[in-house]
Amino acid sequence: MKRLTLRKQNLRHIPFLLPSFIGVMVFVLIPFVDSVRRSFYAAVTGEFVGVQNFKVISENEAFALAVKNTALFTAVCLPILIVLSFFISYALCKLRYIRLIKSALLFPLAVPTATLVLVWQVLFDDAGYINSIITELGGTEIRFLHSSAAFWVLVGSYVWKNLGYTVLLWVTGMMSISTSLTDAARVDGANERQCLFHIILPNLKPTLYTITIISFMNSFKVFREAYLVAGSYPHDSMYLLQHLFNNWFVNMELDKMAAAAVCVFSVIFLAIVLLQRVWDKEG
Repeated sequence: MKRLTLRKQNLRHIPFLLPSFIGVMVFVLIPFVDSVRRSFYAAVTGEFVGVQNFKVISENEAFALAVKNTALFTAVCLPILIVLSFFISYALCKLRYIRLIKSALLFPLAVPTATLVLVWQVLFDDAGYINSIITELGGTEIRFLHSSAAFWVLVGSYVWKNLGYTVLLWVTGMMSISTSLTDAARVDGANERQCLFHIILPNLKPTLYTITIISFMNSFKVFREAYLVAGSYPHDSMYLLQHLFNNWFVNMELDKMAAAAVCVFSVIFLAIVLLQRVWDKEG
């Protein structure tokens, strides 16, 4: 009787989960399975070509450039964002009115992408404010959006956009640590650095894992800024996988796009699994 009652209680949540499950199936799982299928077929004739599409993209120079830039962008942005946001959070947690400041940290996320792009163009365009200041001071004009500097403009955009949210996650994690731990350590003679490395950081491992995964996934979502600033074919330094996918989609090269999407998904999934294993071992 008790088992039957428990089963009925466990089944009560199904009607609430069913709409979300159906949405994930229709808009995520089924399209992904279809993309995997398309990666083994020709886009025009629809005939089975095996791994031919994967061979084509592996020899494609645009794909190699996009992969290199996306990997470099992720490798540069993640350490900058995580380290910078941590030290800002550590400093903010010492302020008295931190709870009031937390709400202001989400402001960058509230700014529409189009507005952000407009600001970036006003600042970094060839005739923008920054170049105007440089030329007035006697310097040489820098083509921020049409040179290798475009990569760093994109990095700055990503860090600014995600900094407030990441700081908020750090602050939430730090405020969840009991002050009795650090107070007891200070009574025993521990200084600020020792409290940071031996008490605060070890207790922030779950927060660090969450921030790393979110930041890693967000690094693949900067296409809107890059596309609106420089179009479908920006400078080589900021030509990312999203640009390549967009151009293949416009040209209806769905077979190559599907094969590339499968490759990218495999790499991201493998990276997350490896990161999870590393975290489990350290934990």
